[in-house]
Parts: sequence; C-alpha cells; structure tokens
Amino acid sequence: MHGQHLLLGMEGPELSSGEIARLQRIQPAGVILFSRNIVSAEQTRALTDHVRSLFAMEPIIAIDQEGGRVTRTKDIAPACPSAVDLAAAGRPDWIAQAGALTADLLRLLGVNVNFAPVLDIDHFPGLQNALRERCWGKDPQRIIDDAGQWNRWLRKRGISSCAKHFPSCGLAQSDPHHDLPVAQVSKEDLSRQDILPYTALMPELDAVMTSHVRFPLLDAEHPASLSRVIIHDFLRMQLGFDRHLVFTDDLDMGAIEKAYGSGVDVKQAIFAGNDIALICHKMERADEAVMELRELPVTMIDDAQSRIHRFREKLNGPLQWSDAAWQKTCDEVQQLRDHVPVAAEVKADSPVAHY
Repeated sequence: MHGQHLLLGMEGPELSSGEIARLQRIQPAGVILFSRNIVSAEQTRALTDHVRSLFAMEPIIAIDQEGGRVTRTKDIAPACPSAVDLAAAGRPDWIAQAGALTADLLRLLGVNVNFAPVLDIDHFPGLQNALRERCWGKDPQRIIDDAGQWNRWLRKRGISSCAKHFPSCGLAQSDPHHDLPVAQVSKEDLSRQDILPYTALMPELDAVMTSHVRFPLLDAEHPASLSRVIIHDFLRMQLGFDRHLVFTDDLDMGAIEKAYGSGVDVKQAIFAGNDIALICHKMERADEAVMELRELPVTMIDDAQSRIHRFREKLNGPLQWSDAAWQKTCDEVQQLRDHVPVAAEVKADSPVAHY
C-alpha cells in the first residue's frame, strides 16, 4: 500500500530480475523513463508493455519530454522545438502542434504522463540554474498563453501533464542538480509573478511538481519540495490545489542529498503534502522508504492515496503500435523543427539534459 507513494527509475533498457521483483513487491505508483532506458522505439515500447504487465492497475509511466535539450527520446526520434524557440516564434499553431506531436510520440512508446510544461519564470536568463532553453519567458501572461496552449494539446491527445517547479525554480541562482539554491522572496513576492501561471492554468493541470529550492521567508528549515508550509498550507489549502496530484522532483538530486541526506527525505516529502516522491537513480533505497512511510498518520496516507487512485484511473493506455505510425510521427516532428527558427540562448550546462 505505501509503495504507491513512490515513482521509481529503472536501470536500463530491460527490467532485471531484481527490478521485476522490486516492482511486484513494492507496487509503486509507477516508473519514470530516462535516456538510459531508451535504445529504440520498439525496445522502449516492449519495456513499457512489460512494466504494465506487473501492475493490476494502470501504472504511471512518466518521462521528462519538454522539447529542445530536455528530450529523452532524442537518440531515436527528432526533438520537438524548445519552449524558448516556440515562444520566440510567436506562432500558437506551432505550439499546439508541438504539444500534440509530443503526446502522439509518447503514447506510441507507452508513456502516459509527461513532466511538463515548465511554468518557471526565467528571472536569470544568463545563469546556469538548469533552466536554459526550458522556460517560456519572463512575462507571466505569455507563459500562461504559450505553456497553456502546449499543455492543452498534450492533454487533448491523451497524455497527462505535470506543471513544474512549484513555487519557482526560476528564482534559483544555482543548479539544484548540484546544490540547494536559496531564494530570499516572500509569499507576496511569489504571488505577484511566479504563482500566476499555476493559478491561471489550475483547471487544465493534472499534476504539479515541487522544486528543490529553499525559500527561508516561507520555511526556514525545508526546501519547497519538503515543506509542509509551502505544499500543504500554500499550494493545497490557500491556492486550492487540493485535488491535484503533487510530485516531488527527483530526491536523488544534489540539492536534497547534500543538504539533507537520503533516508527520511521520502517520509518528509509525503508529510509535507506531496503524494508521490521520485527516486530516479538510487532505486535500491525504495524498500527502506516504504518502511519510513508506514510511520505517517493513516488519514494523511488515505488522502494522498485517494488522489493517486483518481489520477491513475484517468490515465490513457498506449496507442496501437505500428512502424508506419512511428515514422509518420517522427516525420511530422522533423517538419515542425524545420519551420521553427532557433532563438538565441545562453549555452546550457546542466545534467538535466543528459539523464
């Protein structure tokens, strides 16, 4: 039962016997795919089919497929244009097409959840804070319009979305993959800009991912991803995201591991108001995490599991596989790429593009 609060990474392009046993034993909410799991389209679809066969209920099969450099399928298919390029082009029809084609490609591979769109405001476009090429801009209304359009078409084509990184990773001045950024802003400051895309798009979002950024003026002890003040009190109770599924960002990132260490991070994440904690690289600690979760109050677990169950019930299964459908989708992505100009952007340097 408590395993449902975990989303686990996988080691390679096929499940090992140990991974099969772990998934069957723990029954997590599902899995997340990275580039290490993707060798070919046919192999990836076989992997997701195998994962599905291990669950009684449709599992979450997630991926980070934002377009541009954060494209996990870039070795087997063309990458859709980045948020920066699409926003600069100013063509809503191209944005809609990018969202729809992203969904078509992912459903052919057996994926049902995309950890996108990025709703972060790009406050520091010259810094290497993991967001280069990933943001829709600096104007909240443009982000609402453009990310909203992309998100709308992703969902219309059957992929559930997850907005990120609440309340803001755009205020980070360092990369959370390496260390824990600190943003000295108040709740009022956040509400004036960074929160606007979330509240405006709330009816069209399936889920939200929380950020590994510390906001001392809101919580002096915990980063947003582990903060009950920020997730339960602010996101859920004040802003009204009480029925949305909430995921942590990867708890194996340097921001959490270096500042807090692994062990009680999963328990603290669920206590804070997240429904599902991501363990993307050190999956061997999943059993220990399940044991820690058993110490949480039953009422807290019941509320979270109700949200998880509702979310999983609405997930769409994969599209019918065919080589022709795959090739047609790849050709259409390439045609879109050929149309969208590449915008000037600071060269990116973050592990997020290489996972």
